[in-house]
Amino acid sequence: MRRSALRGFFSYSKEMFAAALGIEILCISFAELGENAGLYVFGFNPAGIAIAYAMGYALAGAATFLTILGRHGTGDACGCCSVLEHGDRKGFYPNFAGTMRDFASGLKKLARLQREPELWSILKASAVILVTAESACILVAETVDLALYQYSILLSVPLALLAGSFAVVAPQAYKKSRGG
Repeated sequence: MRRSALRGFFSYSKEMFAAALGIEILCISFAELGENAGLYVFGFNPAGIAIAYAMGYALAGAATFLTILGRHGTGDACGCCSVLEHGDRKGFYPNFAGTMRDFASGLKKLARLQREPELWSILKASAVILVTAESACILVAETVDLALYQYSILLSVPLALLAGSFAVVAPQAYKKSRGG
């Protein structure tokens, strides 16, 4: 029984992985941009490193929020879970393009944010995703960046995408493997 549940978990994880990569690529792009800008401006010292981490996390959080804000009008209020459910068989490119469209839509909706009827649920979904998946993604990327400063991009980005995508996919795959 445990083997079939474990097999189901990995099978569902594999199916949903491509759907999760879109938001993770957006997240890691903004995290790397913020962190590298912080290191460039503030230097590679304890204060500069702390500021760089904060800048990377803040930019990734903003990108996550804007993507969820853009998805909100399409009926995907959860922001991530429903995309995994509907996009698990589409593949990487359609899911990535959809994430970019959602991000652009979120940018357009930002001007009228105060009139958004369900702003609290959007903020809650953004916070949940940021605390779980994006934290794993950002911490892996930025820790590898610091450990391998000049050659970090070759290792940090793939590891961060793997960690962040798996953090998004794992709860949904677990629910599906348990029959939920």
